[in-house]
Amino acid sequence: MSVSELLHRLRPVDGPQRVFVGFVLLLLAGGTLAAFTQNPVLLLPGVALVGLLVVFIEWRLLYYLLFFILPFSQEIGLPGGLSMDLPSEPLMLALTACVAGAFLLGTARLPGRELLHPIVIVLLLMLLWAGVDILFSVAPVKSVKYLMAKVWYLTPFMLGTLLIMRRPAQVWQFAAVYAAGACLSVLYVASRHARFGFSFGTINGAIQPFFGNHVIYAATLALLIPFCLYGAKATRRQGPRLAWLGLLGVLLFGLLTSYTRASILSLPIAGLFYLVMRLRLTKVMLLAVALAAGSGAFYFMSANNFMLYAPDFEKTVFNGKDFNKHLEATYKLQDVSGMERVYRWIAASRMISEKPLVGSGPATFYPEYKRYTVKSFRTYVSENPEKSTTHNYFLLQLAEQGLPGFLLFVVLLAVALLSAERLYHQARNPEVRRVVLAAALSLIIIIFHLLLNELVEVDKIGSVFFLSLALLIRAETWVREGVSE
Repeated sequence: MSVSELLHRLRPVDGPQRVFVGFVLLLLAGGTLAAFTQNPVLLLPGVALVGLLVVFIEWRLLYYLLFFILPFSQEIGLPGGLSMDLPSEPLMLALTACVAGAFLLGTARLPGRELLHPIVIVLLLMLLWAGVDILFSVAPVKSVKYLMAKVWYLTPFMLGTLLIMRRPAQVWQFAAVYAAGACLSVLYVASRHARFGFSFGTINGAIQPFFGNHVIYAATLALLIPFCLYGAKATRRQGPRLAWLGLLGVLLFGLLTSYTRASILSLPIAGLFYLVMRLRLTKVMLLAVALAAGSGAFYFMSANNFMLYAPDFEKTVFNGKDFNKHLEATYKLQDVSGMERVYRWIAASRMISEKPLVGSGPATFYPEYKRYTVKSFRTYVSENPEKSTTHNYFLLQLAEQGLPGFLLFVVLLAVALLSAERLYHQARNPEVRRVVLAAALSLIIIIFHLLLNELVEVDKIGSVFFLSLALLIRAETWVREGVSE
């Protein structure tokens, strides 16, 4: 296919498509100007057209638009220590209203078995517990914002996905839109990073202002790789397959030049989970992980054994100019980011021991944890100006929402992974099996990141976390009904 033929096919052919393309161009122009001038007000013209897009065209286009602009959203501080991601969160709010309206007007319906799926039930219980836990929160305003944000994450990315993804082919449409936006962000980052020779120490500067840190950037790219891989396998046509492989290549380039250890390692971890699913060993894996985590926690907390691993403040450094030394410092326990994690984990453990049932309340770890830190583990970045939390989502759940919140989250992950294994073996249609694999492997990549970071509340990552859960629910319907395409 020639370039002219490709452009001809991409040209909008009717009024709604022209309006949509014009809106995307306006939003990109406003986003670019906002990024270079650091003035988010320039995004308002594009955001103001959201209402027109909803009324005159089709709210489902907002769903795809949201994923396209997600890589370019940025966090904006609000009064009271709160924050909002622009323009993604306003679009989530708009989609939440659209999905709710569709149900109220009777234009959208979901099968009862999907609404009563174990994943949905556990998510509702998590919401219910978070609401109850607000009563015990040390900062109720933050906890209420957390609960509200959960609603406008779950509604578009869970219910919205179930309403839109009627056939497996529609999954690859979402993946293509999000991967295209992510690849544009990679090209933007690469153009800035190249000026410094793609050095390890300059990656955090190159990703600004769209990504808070290089971990969020790399995790966003990594979780899209399974969707691009199986998107390429889902098409028999050479042109689309080459396009998928091109997207995959750009994502891998961005991932490798991000120098993010966890994200790079998450890919072979996903490959290992693929083998676990094929061999029907997911239950064994979950049991082994639970035993290892429990044994490790028991060892470090018994007789204060964790004190044996206190770092040397002078030797705990960040090797920003040499990635090899950075890796060496990691296994020698001299890497500042690794030891700062230990510093936060110890504080979280002490918080848990004080309030094991209710925790400190949703979204309250910072600055509450500072009262529980152990000075022996302090590093030179412990002032924490970026206001980050535990760097371990499981500990964060325990510290903020106590044992019930933690157990519900663990049950959610166990149900999802066991469902993925069962669906993989039950699916007779290769299209459905590819969707299951893409969702499951993307989910395992996110879960692996949660061991070292807290990313479910990050719009670029939490969106795919909940979308992947929705895809597993919908795949069960496809398996039952014998969907053919």
